[in-house]
Amino acid sequence: MFAQASCQANASRVAPNARASQKTRVKSQNKPLARSRVVVRADAGEEPGSPAKGMGKNLPAAMDIGQVMDLLPHRYPFLLVDRVVEIEVGKYAIGMKNVTINDNFFPGHFPQRPIMPGVLMVEAMAQVGGLVMLEPGEKGSGGTQKEFFFAGIDGVKFRRPVVPGDTLVMKVVLTKLNKRFGIAKMKGQCFVGDELACEAELTLALGA
Repeated sequence: MFAQASCQANASRVAPNARASQKTRVKSQNKPLARSRVVVRADAGEEPGSPAKGMGKNLPAAMDIGQVMDLLPHRYPFLLVDRVVEIEVGKYAIGMKNVTINDNFFPGHFPQRPIMPGVLMVEAMAQVGGLVMLEPGEKGSGGTQKEFFFAGIDGVKFRRPVVPGDTLVMKVVLTKLNKRFGIAKMKGQCFVGDELACEAELTLALGA
């Protein structure tokens, strides 16, 4: 009888320690595991995608923006020629415009789908045409002292939309010049890559 009572007393003394140990084990199981850091080293020979080097190569500049502004009287937001790639005064010129979402016409044309207005493509070609007609020696403060104006636009066709991120390349060739009246007829084309975006026959008039 005494031995049975002694065992019960010992069991009552041991039970709290066992319960404490069990609580410790439960807490350790609920404790979040420390995140292991995995270091992945990229192998330069297995880099995904195409090499970026050379993708943004600039076209050559026969005239930079400063030289363009020396001749053209246009200014922001209506100067639509960023660079001239080739030019032979009195014959032809190839100019370019980088089209970006920051161009001021995109918020209204159109908010849901920004597209460069076709009339501005025609205007950009006319500005390149003006460079064909204007002599570098005629430059003045804020652009040449001579001005040129639209006298006619014929056969305009828009072939594809021009959107932010495009580079618009414009070639304008002088086809006929009446020096007496200062009237020039020109053939203009706009390209995005290999695609024709716009074409037109332009008539420009030189003013004093």
